[in-house]
Amino acid sequence: MMKSDRTDSKLRVMTVFGTRPDTIKMAPVVEALRAHPSIESIVCVTAQHRQMLDDLLSLFAIEPHYDLDIMTPDQTLTQITTRVLTGMEPVLKEAKPDVVLVHGDTTTSSSAALAAFYQHVPVGHVEAGLRTSDRWLPFPEEMNRRLTGTIAAYHFSPTELAREHLLRENVAADDIIVTGNTVIDAFLATAERRDLPPPPGFDRLDPHRPLVVVTAHRRENHPYMREMCEAMRELTELPERPQIYWPVHPSPHVKPVAYDVLGNVPGVVLVDPVDYAQMVAAVKAATFVLTDSGGIQEEAPCLGKPVLVMREETERPEGLTAGTLRLVGHDRATIVAAAARLLRDEAEYARMARAANPYGDGRAAARIVEWLLARLRGGAYPESFAAATASQ
Repeated sequence: MMKSDRTDSKLRVMTVFGTRPDTIKMAPVVEALRAHPSIESIVCVTAQHRQMLDDLLSLFAIEPHYDLDIMTPDQTLTQITTRVLTGMEPVLKEAKPDVVLVHGDTTTSSSAALAAFYQHVPVGHVEAGLRTSDRWLPFPEEMNRRLTGTIAAYHFSPTELAREHLLRENVAADDIIVTGNTVIDAFLATAERRDLPPPPGFDRLDPHRPLVVVTAHRRENHPYMREMCEAMRELTELPERPQIYWPVHPSPHVKPVAYDVLGNVPGVVLVDPVDYAQMVAAVKAATFVLTDSGGIQEEAPCLGKPVLVMREETERPEGLTAGTLRLVGHDRATIVAAAARLLRDEAEYARMARAANPYGDGRAAARIVEWLLARLRGGAYPESFAAATASQ
């Protein structure tokens, strides 16, 4: 429950999160909020993902004031939405925050934003303005982020393109700031830690051979999962002898296929999902990343790791423009050809590895806090993040 030593002179800022991705990306914001003497930081978690949430709370030393504990086996999107809505109502009435911050595109975020709106509490949207051209892809994330953007009063965009999306949707320019993405803050801080645990299965890898770290699980790729796995098998047969390290998602559309195609292939290490710190350590050791996930498209480039994206479209096109990402879809030949080029063409590899990361410089959380204080308490606004000046 809430601590009783609250002082009304401070700006009361509530952060709400509950899945693995939004916890990682909100952790730097929580740290920046609680470090500021003019802010009272209030943390509410929904536990949409219970175990993964708890592991990250421990890693980032976050103690929630409120825990809705909504997770149930085989929960549906409707159940998540209604439990967050009903759980947030008494929390908001008791805590009386001046502003609620939610993140990105989770069902937790869109539901918490709606709950705050019902209580007349302004919402700040962290990672605001990401868009694809199809409201169904990715599902349900694309619609979640659009709904949250409609509800939000304050918009913390990771990139200039995200800001432009919001402007085209008639969001007032004064309500938007380009901050960079907080995922870069979290990833850089974690990568610098000296207590990173070794990823499970790394003892089966040869440190002298190239390493491809894989993440693949998106719903829209389920029909193509076997084709993607066949591409990985073919990849291991290249003369450069690359190895595959894949923490496999437990989905019945992913895990059985991955183990059927790759389970006995030399040079392939399949493991159960790893925690965030272990994943950071794996990316640090990688030659490049092969993925259909979202956040790692931003994270890996900050360590100079090229990313091949096994999707037909990405809501992170800035990486395509900057050269840190390349779309390879789910066609086996295309995936293998792109991977082979990175392994063989030193100039191409260097071009992707050294491209300026368009997603952040590690100061996104600080900009969010400074902007909120300027907007709600007066004072100087921070300068926006400029991708052209970001360095890896």
